[in-house]
Amino acid sequence: MASECEFIKIYNEYYQKVIRYLVRIVGANDAEDIAQEVFDKISQSLGGFRGNSKLSTWIYRIATNTAIDRLRSAGYKHSTQHSTFEEATDLDGRNGLASHDHPATDQALIRKEMSECVREFIGNLSPDYRTIIALSELEELTNKEIADILDISIENVKIRLHRARAKLKESLNDGCDFYHNEQNVLFCDRKQSQILPKIPK
Repeated sequence: MASECEFIKIYNEYYQKVIRYLVRIVGANDAEDIAQEVFDKISQSLGGFRGNSKLSTWIYRIATNTAIDRLRSAGYKHSTQHSTFEEATDLDGRNGLASHDHPATDQALIRKEMSECVREFIGNLSPDYRTIIALSELEELTNKEIADILDISIENVKIRLHRARAKLKESLNDGCDFYHNEQNVLFCDRKQSQILPKIPK
């Protein structure tokens, strides 16, 4: 059984990282509650951790599975999704997605700082797509690390990431008007058809 000192060391090193990641997946309202569940699982399972994967990968896997279980639960409220990326992007001093060396066709709409409109669309992706976007673009993990966390092949990581970006790009094109600000950063505004109330006939 793992010692209390070992768990406290892990808690102190990873708690804020786990909170930041969970906010990106489930929103700020549920992040702390789920983090408590994650570290309860870590405490209970630490004695059986054999080091077959990196400690950080193991912790991300527990956090991801716990978050996805919450997202798919009947009690999860849709309204919490809207704050997920808006609040998360300010936690580490960045307001946008990380820039990677991905093909421009996949990354054109999600590589720079964007407005709340875009972050809301990310928060409305399915749990699988939202998670893989967060792991790749925000946590900046490699495809190999993501594969280990999600327990899928690297090829499946590439496929899921491509589909997640394509879905996000489609949703953004349907719902947002894009423009560049004075610093040549890509921003968007919600299309009027998406925000104006319908007038009763």
